[in-house]
Amino acid sequence: MSSNSSGSGFAFIAGLVVGGAIGAIAGLLFAPETGEETRKKVTVKSKELADELLNKFDDLKESVTDVMTDVKKGAAEVMEDVKKETAEVLDDVKKKVVK
Repeated sequence: MSSNSSGSGFAFIAGLVVGGAIGAIAGLLFAPETGEETRKKVTVKSKELADELLNKFDDLKESVTDVMTDVKKGAAEVMEDVKKETAEVLDDVKKKVVK
């Protein structure tokens, strides 16, 4: 369930970035400026969008790391519970065998 929401969140963010890039490029191309000014703006906008995309990727990476940490912690707790239950069952069996 959470994997679907994570995937759709990434798709939404990617859509926003791509849509923003297309809008920015279209705005620059139709603006009444010289080619040099337009190229400078495209360069600046490209860098801004790349930085934003990297920030979003870092956020996603951090979220995945947090989820993996929680999963590992939960698995360790389950294993500890299994070990405890197994030890109790073995003790019960030993007590019954000794009688």
